[in-house]
This record gives sequence, C-alpha cells and structure tokens, in this order.
Amino acid sequence: MLRSRGSRIATTALAIVAGAMLAAPASIAAPAPAPQAAPISVPMVPEGVPVDALAAFAPAVAGLIAGPADVASPQTALLDQARALLATLNLPPAIKATLERIITFLDGSGGGGPELPQDGPAIAQFLYPTIGQGCIGDGADSVGTALAVAGPAQLPPPGPAAGQAGFVFTALGTKAPTGEQNPPMTVQWLNIDTRQSATQTLTDEAKINPGGPATLSAIANTGNGRVVAVISGSLTTAAEGAAPRTCTFMPTLGFFTV
Repeated sequence: MLRSRGSRIATTALAIVAGAMLAAPASIAAPAPAPQAAPISVPMVPEGVPVDALAAFAPAVAGLIAGPADVASPQTALLDQARALLATLNLPPAIKATLERIITFLDGSGGGGPELPQDGPAIAQFLYPTIGQGCIGDGADSVGTALAVAGPAQLPPPGPAAGQAGFVFTALGTKAPTGEQNPPMTVQWLNIDTRQSATQTLTDEAKINPGGPATLSAIANTGNGRVVAVISGSLTTAAEGAAPRTCTFMPTLGFFTV
C-alpha cells in the first residue's frame, strides 16, 4: 500500500528531473504556453498526508482508458468515486481539497488543467509518489515520481509539439536503466474531451539522466484537451559489473491539460 513517507524524497526526485530539463540553453528555451481560461491546480499531496484514497482512483482511470470509445461520459464513474470519497468522514483537508480539484477538472466546471508558467515548459507533476520495492538493493526501496509536459516545449527530448504531451518517470536512487526493459514501464492516457487514448512504453531514448537515477520518458499524441494518465509497470537497472535488477512500481495518476 502506498504511503506518504517518501513525499519529501519524491519531491527531490522531481526537482532533479525538472532541473535537468530546465537547464537547456536560452537559445532553445520553450515558447511561452498560451494562457488558458479559469485554470485549476491539482497539486502533489503534501508531506504527512496519506495517499491511499487517491491511489484508489488508479484502477478506475485505467478502466476508463481501456473502455469502449462510444461511452458518452467516460469520466462519470471517476466523478462518482471522487464525490463518494469526498463525502467520507474524517478525510484530511488536503485530500478533500485535492478531490475537489479532481472533480472540477473532470466535469469541466473550472476550465481544467494546471496553472501555466510564463516561460519554460509547463510541468504538471503527478498526484503522489510511488514505491518500487527492492529497486535500489535488497530491502532498499526506490521512490518514483512522474510528471507531464504539455507541448509545445523543447523537453523532454525531442520535445512535444502542440497537441502532444511528454511523460517522464524517475526512480530515485537507482542506476541507469538497461537497454532491455521487460516488462516495461508504461503510460496509459485518455483525452476525456476527444476520447483519444493509448498505452505507450516509457523508454530511455531521451537519455535525460544517463548516469542515473533511471529516468524514462515518452511523447504522446494526446491532442488538445483534458488528459488523465496512469504510469505504472516495471523497471530494470544494472550497476556496472552487477546483475540486472527488476522491480515493480504501483500506479500513480496525472491530471493535466494540453
């Protein structure tokens, strides 16, 4: 079961990735994204707040992505689940606030999407960190964090264009990934406005952190609209002279606008 004990570490991992991405020369800086009406923010869960309620959304999101394309309101089940959790007594205020933002994002009443910076890539971090047991060594777990970058942007390489999104997953404390990832880490995404969806493999082709920690990425043709995404799967790494090590990360969720 996921816990928030690694939130601070996961935020550090996010900073490592974001720092590497934003260190590009000024000559290739990403153009400022167009402003969006009534943006909302779906922030990472603060330190010390249990994430079990939010993690419970992962199977529902995966089910919506894999479901039939002719469903009129694919987000209805997720909205109902969010409202039911919101009505549950004794939820921490931060969890309630996040659930309210998810509901507003999914039903479109607030415009949807994260707040956008004035320059540089628009980075939308996923809701909570995920744990990969034994990823670093025997009894040594890795904290994984994921983020999405709405195009147009220069990073992650080769950079998402307009109507695309880049996904990045980092496993803190791990060595570089092996050339063969079996089974792989994947991202399942659904544009709830257009019903475009896909499952894509995250790879090391962008070489974001070639010396580690292991960082995998993919660029998706999401189209413009509100996107929900689930990142999960396995990661295989190997230190020099050591046998490969494979571990599995539980799903983490992202909500953002392209």
